[in-house]
Amino acid sequence: MTGRLRAGDVVEVRSLEEILATLDSNGTLEAMPFMPEMVKFCGKRFRVAKRAHKTCNTVDNTGGAKVREAVHLEDVRCDGAGHGGCQASCLMFWKEAWLKPVRDGARPAESQPETSHSPHALPEEWSVRVSPGSNLDQVRYRCQITEISNFTTQLFWWDIRQYIEDITSGNVGLGQFLRGVRFSIFRAIVSSGHGFRMVRATYNWFQRLRGGSSFPFVTGPLKKTPHQELHLKPGEWIRVKSFDEIVATLDVKNKNRGLGFDTSEMRLHCKKEFRVKARVSRIIKEQTGEMMEFQNPCITLEGVYCTGETTNVRLFCPRAITPYWREIWLERLGGDESGNGTRA
Repeated sequence: MTGRLRAGDVVEVRSLEEILATLDSNGTLEAMPFMPEMVKFCGKRFRVAKRAHKTCNTVDNTGGAKVREAVHLEDVRCDGAGHGGCQASCLMFWKEAWLKPVRDGARPAESQPETSHSPHALPEEWSVRVSPGSNLDQVRYRCQITEISNFTTQLFWWDIRQYIEDITSGNVGLGQFLRGVRFSIFRAIVSSGHGFRMVRATYNWFQRLRGGSSFPFVTGPLKKTPHQELHLKPGEWIRVKSFDEIVATLDVKNKNRGLGFDTSEMRLHCKKEFRVKARVSRIIKEQTGEMMEFQNPCITLEGVYCTGETTNVRLFCPRAITPYWREIWLERLGGDESGNGTRA
């Protein structure tokens, strides 16, 4: 059944013994690592979120990348337990060889056996690189994202086969596909410089009719950006500030104190309410594998991930990366961690 899993299919993760039999001496299958954080899901059932036939290469920044015979599972994200407590919460890749389709109609929740295996069931060198004679400060981690260049090949934005697979796999509905294509066409025209004002005005007029957002490509005005601390905690309700308010906190590279604000993807959430998912203070640097500690923790929001609907040269990427938010871009609503309290 390899290559045939679609979004919505129910699968069961194979036993650890079965998966280990597919791996080489480096703990990989076709250069894709099987990570310690994946062990606890062995024997459990999940629904396929999307076919991971493509992704974005954030290591080499080469844009889109093609992936062979892999999927993402619903809400199955890395908790960093085997990688120094990394808080990036990446959606993990699963090779189809590590899964078996469930055809008996059982829902994922009907099969949740406990596993006796821990992340330590895998060799430490599969997830940690330590140079001879180095100290703990020089630890370099190895995960699916740091190795993404090894198990992918470049995918050009104009390769129409990826968009056919987006639709036939169930990853993208027709309405979402048409919205993404329309936005990409307007972006290409505006970027060319021809008829900039007219095209932008036309796009904004159409968006007002349907209650959508205006064209997002603007840059911040500042050389030195401001800082604000709300000391938000997981579970609290917040509202994302308006786009204009956020732009006023950005520099000419659309960053606030080094953290970028994606004016196409993240602006989709402006003026909306969410609960705080986590305060993020440490993540692995994808290019080097070193652990980065944030002086100013970032915020992640429940249910807020990159949709891939407006991303440049990697349209409809299914990786669902978690955006990071500065507290100055958010405003606290009343209420406690249980969700009780004032909400507008």
